[in-house]
Amino acid sequence: MNNIAEQLNLAYQNLNKKCGLLGIKSDTVQLIAVSKTKPTSAIITAYQTGQYQFGENYPQELAEKSAQLNTYNNIVWHFIGPLQSNKTKLVAENAHWVHSIDRLKIAERLSAQRPENLAPVKVLLQINISNEPSKAGIAADEMFNLAASVAALPNIELKGLMAIPAPGDSEHAFAAMQQLSLQLQQLQPQANELSMGMSDDWPLALKYGATMIRLGTVIFGARDYKQE
Repeated sequence: MNNIAEQLNLAYQNLNKKCGLLGIKSDTVQLIAVSKTKPTSAIITAYQTGQYQFGENYPQELAEKSAQLNTYNNIVWHFIGPLQSNKTKLVAENAHWVHSIDRLKIAERLSAQRPENLAPVKVLLQINISNEPSKAGIAADEMFNLAASVAALPNIELKGLMAIPAPGDSEHAFAAMQQLSLQLQQLQPQANELSMGMSDDWPLALKYGATMIRLGTVIFGARDYKQE
């Protein structure tokens, strides 16, 4: 597990260096450690290194890890996977952020199911920026209507956009997302977060305004899907 601490420290060193080269303040970029399929022991190791932002893709796994680590009060859970309407309750009860809003119905259910004792859940709209038929997310031209509807819901805070470009389309997609983000902020000034960039393309995402990068493999190693 010591390797996790080493890899995490290296990731932050690389992030700080890249931010410096781009003239970006490093404290304006959040590194989300994508811990899906990894045991809680791996999360604890990362936590002890100073990492508090973690990303999960599966509602049940998120709920289980949140329960097991409920004494780690400053962990911030980001739900970053596709979300079905019959699983929203688990996410509403456990996530601080949801990056994958692509239907008003999902946002409405999160709003209705958010426990009253918790702060509003922060959400991002997922844009299918490469127009892949098999990928979740809305078309870019649907952004304004969905944003207005989501922003009007109680127990929800619209905070920005998220995207996962098709392989080989990163630069074109990131540039397009940057423009969409700027357009959205004209109407929703608080929606200034841009979640994009993963282990293989995060430096390019930073160039185009990413404020959240999602790193998994470079921190925790290859994922084990045998249990999924």
